[in-house]
Formats: sequence, C-alpha cells, structure tokens
Amino acid sequence: MPLNQFGWDERFSELFKELGRDDLEPARVLLESARVYTLVSEAGGTQAGVSGRFRHHATERKALPVVGDWVAIEPGADADRAVIHEVLPRRSAFLRKEAGKRTQAQVIAANIDTVFLVSGLDGDFNLGRIERYLMTAWESGAKPVVVLNKADLCPDIAGAVAEVEAIAPGVRVIPVSAVENTGVADLREHIRETETGAFLGSSGVGKSSLVNLLLGADEQLVREVRGDDGRGRHTTTHGQLFPIPGGGIVMDTPGLRELQVWSDGEGLTQTFNDIEELAVGCRFRNCGHDREPGCAIRAALEDGSLSERRWQSYEKLKSELAHLAARQDQQAKLAEKKRKKDRALEIKQVKNRPRK
Repeated sequence: MPLNQFGWDERFSELFKELGRDDLEPARVLLESARVYTLVSEAGGTQAGVSGRFRHHATERKALPVVGDWVAIEPGADADRAVIHEVLPRRSAFLRKEAGKRTQAQVIAANIDTVFLVSGLDGDFNLGRIERYLMTAWESGAKPVVVLNKADLCPDIAGAVAEVEAIAPGVRVIPVSAVENTGVADLREHIRETETGAFLGSSGVGKSSLVNLLLGADEQLVREVRGDDGRGRHTTTHGQLFPIPGGGIVMDTPGLRELQVWSDGEGLTQTFNDIEELAVGCRFRNCGHDREPGCAIRAALEDGSLSERRWQSYEKLKSELAHLAARQDQQAKLAEKKRKKDRALEIKQVKNRPRK
C-alpha cells in the first residue's frame, strides 16, 4: 500500500534511514486501543505491540506511540502481528497535561499539519475555551483553524465569526453546518494530498459528523447531544486516522471534557500577542498591572480596547502555566534526589563487598 497516501514524505524517509535498521519497516499508527496498535505499512494493515526494550526505556507516557505516529516495525511471523521498535521524531504533537494528580504530558495526536478546533454555535460556544485550544494548538507546531459548527442554530453567524477573529488574528475561522452540509468544502481546502488534519474539541460539537462528510461515508458513529443540558456524549472513544477520497488524511479524536494545558509559554505568547505587546508599553518593566502608574494594560481595560474577559482568560492561563512549571520543577528535584540516593547506595554496596 503506497505510504504517501497516509502522509509519508521525504522528511520521514530520511528520518527512517537515520535509524540504520534494514530489518525494520516504516508504518503509521491509525488506531490505538489498550496498547494494541492498528498500523498501515506498504504490506497493508496489521496490528502491533511495542517491544519489551522500547517499553522499558519509555520513561514517560508521551514516548509511547500514539495515533498519527510513524513507527519502525519488525513484521512478525504472523502477517497480522508486528512489533514496534522505534517512534520517528514527531513533526508536531498536540499535548495536554494528563488528567489526575500526576504531572505528566499526554500526547493526543502526532504529525498533524492542520488542527481543526471545533466549537459549536450553541451552548458550547465559549471564547475562553477557544483561546485555551488555540494556545495548545500553537504549542503543537500544527496550523490552527477554528471551526464553528452548528451554524444552522446561530442567528448571528457573522457576529460569532467576528468575535473569534478578534481573539485569533491571522487564524482562519470557518462557520459550518454538518446538518446542512455547508462549509465542508472550505475545510477540505486545508488538507492537501499528503497532509493530515485533526479535529479536536469538546464532546457533542460535531467532530465525527464533519469527518463523515469529508469521507463521504458514515465511518464514525454520531449521537445526539443530551436533551437535558445540551452537553455532548462521548461517542468517539479513540483517535483514528482515515484517508480522504482525493488525497489527504483526517483524524477524529474523542471529545475532551477537560483540556489541562501543557506548554512552555510559547503558545500563550502567540495566542495573546496583543496583551504581551501592550505590556511592553508599561512604564515599569516589572509592572504587576494592578495600581502601578503608567500601566498600559490598565489603560487599555479602561478605554475598552482590551476586554476584561480576555484579560482574565490570559491571567488564568498564565497562572496555570506557572503552577505547571512549579510542579515540573518539584518533580525534577525529587527525581534528582532519588538518583543521588540510589547512586550513594550503589557506592556503599561496592565498598562493603567482600574482597577476594
């Protein structure tokens, strides 16, 4: 099966050659469920697991293969089973903090060229949530496109588009209706022949419906949102890649009830470039943007050129990143302390070893 139909290009070919493993073959992860991976290679479709050595050296969850990854596999004696030995360096990776108390990154999708950030023009429409997704998308290395689905339910589509364009300068904003099949051609323009587009968003925003329209077939199950509160149900439970008729690949992903940020701050700067540029104009370099004289932020809030909502959104995300950095620093210190303790124990054991 020609791998270029699934996004294989010269860059990945060079990365594979650098492995120097003539015994391995390239493949792409189409689906992952309970650490069983469905792959496509030149020989066709197969399932695989990771090698014991790979799993042993994968100290972080993000090192394991995810949907969209290109991997190096050893075909098994059984044509339907292979072993994954390597993951090729990712072109892009959409990350979030793993749910729960652990400070660890979770990769949602890899090697994505365009991230379609889907929001519903119903009760789901939330500018703060869109900003959160935008920040994570910029951090991923993929190009973000904001998709406003359920345009058939919105009495002022132009107004909603203008609101999003104001917080996402330079980002394409596309109103669509999966029900009426409008705007889908505009989405198709953003997925070229060898490129991969991924749909991300909350449950019930219509990601799977849009994927089905692009595919021209009902590949993904869709369900109505709950009638009591209008919230979405988790229909898609695993990310999955599909080749699009005419070229290109599309990824559907599970709805995200919570998107905890994982960033080094670059995504925040790109998403809130207007605020960070304003802050440069403050009289004092260490301005706290509270009561200091000559504060450009306070002046913009007072004259209405900066909305209180956007400022609070920026402050909230900045605070989350500071908390994340502190947790990462604490985790690194604990790991270093454990390493030194283990090393000291090894030295002590060597010294106490009986001499022959």
